[in-house]
Amino acid sequence: MTDNLEQDVSAVWTLLLQIVSDAEKRLAAHLMRHNLTPPQFFVLRTLYDHGGSCPIGQIAREHHLSNATMSGLVKRLSQTKPPLVRRERSSEDGRSVLVVLTEDGRARFDAVQQTLMGQVQIVLQMLPEEERRDIIDKVTHYSRIVLMALATGD
Repeated sequence: MTDNLEQDVSAVWTLLLQIVSDAEKRLAAHLMRHNLTPPQFFVLRTLYDHGGSCPIGQIAREHHLSNATMSGLVKRLSQTKPPLVRRERSSEDGRSVLVVLTEDGRARFDAVQQTLMGQVQIVLQMLPEEERRDIIDKVTHYSRIVLMALATGD
């Protein structure tokens, strides 16, 4: 590696850690106001992305969690007042358990998502459109490169 590349690696890594750390702290604080933990929110998000229902095993795999851990998360979400999810046996495979987003769960997810997007909007409106486009383009390009590297095992 050249000296510049080593410096760039260090700079990018430091920036990414700062961004992720800040985002995690802000997200956790925001979700606490909605009586959710980050893992619970991500389960709701996964259900939302899958049209409102998904096999529990698939949710666990998508979040790189064990089925037992996911079962605990789903249990807590189903025991909230009102319940945010419910469990159902799959009509296609009686051994499979589907997790279904309730109307209250969808409403809670929508409320959280709306306020999160509002926070992003506050930040982005501070930038001129050209700078916003540039940031989006560069982050998208970086993300594609990372995904390609992971797909090829580099």
